[in-house]
Amino acid sequence: MNDNSSNPQDSALDFCLRLARAQAVLVRRLDASLGNLHGLSFSDYQLLYHLQRAPGGRLRRVDLAERLALTASGITRSLLPLEKIGLVTRQADARDARVGYAVLTAAGQALLANAHVTAQAVSRELLSDAPADQLDTLSTLLGQLAGRPL
Repeated sequence: MNDNSSNPQDSALDFCLRLARAQAVLVRRLDASLGNLHGLSFSDYQLLYHLQRAPGGRLRRVDLAERLALTASGITRSLLPLEKIGLVTRQADARDARVGYAVLTAAGQALLANAHVTAQAVSRELLSDAPADQLDTLSTLLGQLAGRPL
């Protein structure tokens, strides 16, 4: 067994490697469940989730990109299929035509409500053995690593 406690750099790398693997497992499970039950990817779910949490169910595209750690073109590519199926719509700013908003539609809200139940169930299943205090501590650490709270 490899003891990384004596070298903080090795511990940091070990954490990052384990985090990357855990993230891949988590995304795979959530993609499968959300896709099979709701026709959404986990990325779609996250996009809808952030819109739903925003005031008025809308965000500037640039703010949505920041929250999802995507580029502006990445957000545009992510929004297009959701717009086509009526889950999200575009809204121009009345005062500045250069500013565009992504807005969650009523259909998007309804689908998100159902998908949220699935995402919660998968998350609970994946983390069923983790004590709540450890999850809170790790969540704080991940928020610091990501540079912003959820």
